[in-house]
Amino acid sequence: MGVVNHIKKIRIEKGITQIRMAEDLQVTRQTINAIEKNKYNPSLELALKLVDYFDVPIEEIFILEEDET
Repeated sequence: MGVVNHIKKIRIEKGITQIRMAEDLQVTRQTINAIEKNKYNPSLELALKLVDYFDVPIEEIFILEEDET
């Protein structure tokens, strides 16, 4: 199982740059980039901040994918 996200898609739809988003959430642009590329899962605190920031349900941002066996 793994967690994937739609942060980049939502960010682009809302016309927000990685730099602006990083400044608004008080993280680095590299953090936003790593999360968008699924190289890093945000902390619970940051995940909840993302939900508030985008004003969407958590299910629109994060999806738990099951391994196919």
